[in-house]
Amino acid sequence: MEIISGGVTAAKGFEAAGAEANVKYKNRKDMALIYSQIPCKAAGVFTSNVVKAAPVLWDKNVVTTSPYAQAVIINSGIANACTGVKGYEYCKQTAQCAAKELGIPEDAVLVASTGVIGKQLPIDKITDGVCKLAQGKERSECAGTMAAEAIMTTDTVSKQAAVTIEIDGVTVTVGGMCKGSGMIHPDMCTMLGFVTTDIAISKELLQEALSEDVQDTFNMISVDGDTSTNDTLVVLANGMAGNREIVSKDENYYKFTQALHYIDETLAKKMAGDGEGATALFETKVIRAASKKDAKILSKAVICSSLTKAAIFGHDANWGRILCALGYSGVNFDPEKIELFFEGDDKRMQIYKDGAAVDYSEEEATAILSEPEVRVLVDMKMGDAEATAWGCDLTYDYVKINADYRS
Repeated sequence: MEIISGGVTAAKGFEAAGAEANVKYKNRKDMALIYSQIPCKAAGVFTSNVVKAAPVLWDKNVVTTSPYAQAVIINSGIANACTGVKGYEYCKQTAQCAAKELGIPEDAVLVASTGVIGKQLPIDKITDGVCKLAQGKERSECAGTMAAEAIMTTDTVSKQAAVTIEIDGVTVTVGGMCKGSGMIHPDMCTMLGFVTTDIAISKELLQEALSEDVQDTFNMISVDGDTSTNDTLVVLANGMAGNREIVSKDENYYKFTQALHYIDETLAKKMAGDGEGATALFETKVIRAASKKDAKILSKAVICSSLTKAAIFGHDANWGRILCALGYSGVNFDPEKIELFFEGDDKRMQIYKDGAAVDYSEEEATAILSEPEVRVLVDMKMGDAEATAWGCDLTYDYVKINADYRS
């Protein structure tokens, strides 16, 4: 596997665009298009929140019932959630407009929205934006970057990734983009993620690969513990690489799942590290747990702890908060046996063993906790299962951003 530059336009046959439509913001891109030159197999995972945005309902129907997908229209600024019948009708109108402009069927168009909940989309601006996107779409890396920038809300940076692998002697590319900075606690079975690939693979295996991988990537991040109404992750595969179609879980399938995992994990970590107001990516790895389920629960308990997140912001080695989070996670363990470590670039510092703190330097601990990526290692000494979760620190700016988000 080779890491390359780019995002959703890295794979053969994919074009993209970003445009200013003034949906909510002025003088910035707020609508994006992803388009495949030929029809794609589509797979998707969506929010588990009972309150589902209209685009989620639309996309679930497209993924499960349409013969193929070929385009995605995304807007930022307004989420089109809790908008009733009219909100769903606006999804349909958006798809109809895109179908006309791109010359594809209405049910081959996916739609996605992110932003303020409860407001109706300005549909005239949306359809005008669709026209701009269709006219401006390109195959270039720059076009992919413009699309990634257009889906940002409170994100401070755009998020992209791409890799290539060799299958059947041909180069297969997988690329992606996502957005997400607040209301991030995916539980998919406001983040939006889009992965494109030129691999030839059956729809059933594409869906299975995505559904399995999301459990160890996007579902292992949290910024604030809030699962969005709009969580959507879609993969489009157009088969233009020219490999023999993957129809069984053979060596080629697992090559693809490794590439997909890299894209998903990379994008997920970019979201966690760009949490609203965040100054650090906060990673917790649990090893030697009794089961994979326990390891996941324990690692997420730590990165979701508000007190621990605040300590990370303050570069304070307040390891008692980590023990506390582990203890209320619901997993049974012996606190006298586990060990805790802080990790930096090339450093590992033990802070807890045999039920008490070890003799460590507060100054060195503070230095490790001051790095842009802070890692905690928890050794449960109960089995051979492990899991990693990613979050961010909790800062003053998180409250400031969310106190006046609608204005």
